Amino acid sequence: MSLLKVIPLGGTGEIGKNCTLVETENDIVIVDCGISFPHEEHYGVDIVIPDFSYILANKEKVRGIVLTHAHEDHVGALSYLLTQLNLPLYCTPLTEAMVRMKLEERARNVEVNIQRMTPGEKFKMGQLEVEPVKITHSIPETSAIAFHTTEGIILFTADFKFDKAPVDKILTDEKRLKELGEEGVLLLLCDSTNVDRKGWSNSESEVGPSLKEIFKTSEGRVLVTQFSSNIHRMQQICDSAKAAGRKVSIAGRRMEMTFNMCRRLGYINVEREDTVNIEEAVKMPNNKIVIIVTGSQGEPKAALSQMSRREYSRVKIKKGDTIVYSARPIPGNEGGIWRVVNNLIRQGANVITDYATPIHTSGHASQDEIKHMYELTKPFYVAPVHGEPRHQRSMSNLMVEWGHAEHRIFMLENGDQLHIGEESAWIDEVVDFGEVFIDQNSNSPVSESVLRQRHVLAHDGVFVLSIVVDRKHGELVSRPRADIRGMNATAKDIEDVLDDLCTILSKYQPSELSSPDYIAGQILEAASKLVWRSTRQKPLILPIVEMI
Repeated sequence: MSLLKVIPLGGTGEIGKNCTLVETENDIVIVDCGISFPHEEHYGVDIVIPDFSYILANKEKVRGIVLTHAHEDHVGALSYLLTQLNLPLYCTPLTEAMVRMKLEERARNVEVNIQRMTPGEKFKMGQLEVEPVKITHSIPETSAIAFHTTEGIILFTADFKFDKAPVDKILTDEKRLKELGEEGVLLLLCDSTNVDRKGWSNSESEVGPSLKEIFKTSEGRVLVTQFSSNIHRMQQICDSAKAAGRKVSIAGRRMEMTFNMCRRLGYINVEREDTVNIEEAVKMPNNKIVIIVTGSQGEPKAALSQMSRREYSRVKIKKGDTIVYSARPIPGNEGGIWRVVNNLIRQGANVITDYATPIHTSGHASQDEIKHMYELTKPFYVAPVHGEPRHQRSMSNLMVEWGHAEHRIFMLENGDQLHIGEESAWIDEVVDFGEVFIDQNSNSPVSESVLRQRHVLAHDGVFVLSIVVDRKHGELVSRPRADIRGMNATAKDIEDVLDDLCTILSKYQPSELSSPDYIAGQILEAASKLVWRSTRQKPLILPIVEMI
């Protein structure tokens, strides 16, 4: 049996929730620990995290967590794992700062052991030798991660692109990637998010001139919405605003926290006099202000979404405002985004979601960049990750076109165990994996049964049946009562259900009507059928039995 395994618990067959294990006989190292976002049917769920059952079951082998970068889909679940297991985190200074900020918000009592890592410097985690390699992405200090094992090098590209003109001037270390390829990359786990886009992605620095033009030509206020972690974009907004004679303000708690932290640590360079707080901003001439605002993905509680509903007290949308969407929709968020856009337009705003020149560029590699990574690293095995099955299949097909043997490409799914031996690799039985749904109001998991109940409530409402039983004589005291909420049913429908229910209950023996649990079970079964027959609906039925 192979002693080297790669096990994704999240991030394969999906975008988000990235969490992958590299396991040997004695050691497990976790690469990233992120969140994803719920679908529309996940009522009351704020975030989705990996199921950590396999990690907890093998906790004596786990040597720590290596973080590729500070995006939420790679670090957002740390607070939930670290409350169950105290592990060292290996990351760069910016990632450390952002992780500490998130932990302070979500897991204040957790003591975290953070070990600094530097691209190009190897370190040990158990018997595994780990090497971060500098790559470019949409956030500074992103690292590919190379594991040096006796079988060969396991290389995680992380989220990457080959940005030839990054805002911070720090390029991908292509020389080291090529050296790793010459040393022997056994397995390349490659970002596949933008595999369907031909050519090369635009450089992040190409966004600045577009923003500057919009800031100069817009007559009113300009509001730019983006991801709160896109630090390079914030820098370009600040630079472009200054060039256009505008000051910068921030709306949205997470954006403000990130901006202030990065400014304090030197990741954003802007003079104090070039920024104003939001209270000052709303008093300034309209053509003298740019506001960076949360809500690029239509999040209901974000500042821009609240503005679109006229619920944000600090800033009200004015006729003539220009709203710039400097972010790409995450799949599944399109509906929420367009609702916000339409509401903003109704209030007289000019909304820019597309422009002649880039107002957003992806942090993920397009086809030719993926090919360049492949040619630099010359992997023996390839596994497309950080993508849905359609992305994984597209990358697999491209690899075959480029001459890679099809049997050495693995379409991994979450929970798969990819064993790598001396002469072969194969996928073995699935480990415990899954999704845990988190309600951040209580900061606790939402069970499948609760989700099913919420689904029923949202579609067919609730039907409450109240019955009073004379315990001594084992008979109904009065006709059952019904109270409905959210059901599309007439009074006659409900009366028909109650009539039929009375007929059914009249056939029970007094001894049967003396047990409230038994009666409740019988009512639930009977009422479900009766309600469906009368209304063609399946509400949540709640029987209430009172014994007197």
